[in-house]
Amino acid sequence: MLRVALLEPEIPANTGNIGRTCLALGAELHLVGRLGFHLDAKELKRAGMDYWPQVRVFRHATWEAFEGTLGPGDRLHFFSTKGIRPHWEAEFRPGDFLVFGRESSGFPPAFYDRYRDRLVVLPQPGEGARSLNLATAVGIGLYEAYRQVQTREVP
Repeated sequence: MLRVALLEPEIPANTGNIGRTCLALGAELHLVGRLGFHLDAKELKRAGMDYWPQVRVFRHATWEAFEGTLGPGDRLHFFSTKGIRPHWEAEFRPGDFLVFGRESSGFPPAFYDRYRDRLVVLPQPGEGARSLNLATAVGIGLYEAYRQVQTREVP
């Protein structure tokens, strides 16, 4: 099982769509820190459709609270436009966390130094866009992680 962690997501429709993707792949969804919406927001439920109640959602009040739930073998991959290594070069394993920052500002500045060796990027060779939509980015990252995990599990 893979796990997605969203740090302070701001847009309920993105989170609803991400929840659907997590459900489709059997992944957990961890919501960390202050949310830009209420979990009963109609936009969240509309995007998550009737699937939302089935999504395995875990709520963590702060990043520190989230870290407190991690086991010694838990691995985190931070997706950022500031990453250098493309996501297909990251080695994903069952149980890994794919961590994404806020739609408007990404991760807190300290994260870029603290987790420098775990930053991965979704390449964007085109011009004009600063970043991808969060739900799109999670979908790309999560499906690549799923592909790798499935490939390793096949005898």
